[in-house]
Amino acid sequence: MMDKEVLRQRVIDTLQTIYDPEIPVSIYELGLIFEVNIFPPLNNVEIIMTLTAPNCPAAQSLPSEVESKLKALGGVNEVSVEIVWEPSWNRDMMSEAARLELGMM
Repeated sequence: MMDKEVLRQRVIDTLQTIYDPEIPVSIYELGLIFEVNIFPPLNNVEIIMTLTAPNCPAAQSLPSEVESKLKALGGVNEVSVEIVWEPSWNRDMMSEAARLELGMM
C-alpha cells in the first residue's frame, strides 16, 4: 500500500502537467486546485477545484482531464472532481512561479 503523502505528491505532480488552455500555466500553479484529499485504505482521490470563470471554455474538458490523468496513476482507486465557485478565482491565487511565468511580478 502506498504512503498517503507519497501518493498526494504524485497527484500534485500530475496536476502540474495539466494546463489551462487559455493561460500557459498549470492549473495547480494558477491556484485552481483548492484541495487534494487522499482517502486510505483504498486511495480514493478527491479534488476540489475552481475555474477561472463560470463561462470558461474548458469547463467541460479540464475536470475530465484531471479525472482521467489521476485515474491513470498507479495506486489510485476512485477519483472525484468537484467544481466550486466560492471563493471565486482571482489572480492573487496564482503561485509566485505562475506570476513570474506570466510576467506579472
